[in-house]
Amino acid sequence: MLQCDYDLGNDTLYAVKWYKDHEEFYRFVPKAKPQANWYEVEGVHVDMSKSDSRKVVIHPVSWKTSGLFRCEVSAEAPSFASAQSEAKMEVVELPTENPVITGVEEDYQIGDEISLNCTSGMSHPASILHWYINEQQIQKAGALVHYPVENHQHGLVSSVLGLRFRLSSHHFRGGSMKVKCRASMMPMLYQSDRESVVQTQTLPHREALLLVKSSTSSNLPIGVYFLLLLSAAHLIT
Repeated sequence: MLQCDYDLGNDTLYAVKWYKDHEEFYRFVPKAKPQANWYEVEGVHVDMSKSDSRKVVIHPVSWKTSGLFRCEVSAEAPSFASAQSEAKMEVVELPTENPVITGVEEDYQIGDEISLNCTSGMSHPASILHWYINEQQIQKAGALVHYPVENHQHGLVSSVLGLRFRLSSHHFRGGSMKVKCRASMMPMLYQSDRESVVQTQTLPHREALLLVKSSTSSNLPIGVYFLLLLSAAHLIT
């Protein structure tokens, strides 16, 4: 639902018009017959039974519904005052799976090179990936390997981000090191982590053996959502 709030004061409403990417798709004129009209615009299907002078209900939505929406309110004579506001709306499909870490070996030694990849679940648009070592985000360009997104059916994509670094004793805190990959899409909608914990263990004939264990942390609800950023107040004087 797109909401357009306004205050006319002592003026009389002439028309409310809605635009997507500068193309008009809905108009409400109280004195017209019919009062409401819908104009065909790609990705926009207005539910006329639920739309009026202050709101527009679009159903169903698709990725093509994403765009820049604008509400324009105008008053009758003698003021002919008008006001407008716009905001972007994006339709997203959240991942149905947690990110996956690959490339983990059964054992490592100090000085070994760690080479891992993190792949997000399928989504639209692509998830944003970040690597963490002991809860510190890795931002060093030389440690991160960026790959092209992987394309899947129905327009879904997966993100892939590599992590490369040489294992050193300073990576261990209290005998262990935690490597985490985080996938997010507009963090308010989706965030999921995948962790690998590396521990040191003293063994005969070898200084240290690094054992890798995997665990999954919190995953927020998943599904198909659209993010509505359009809720503006208009004042006509």
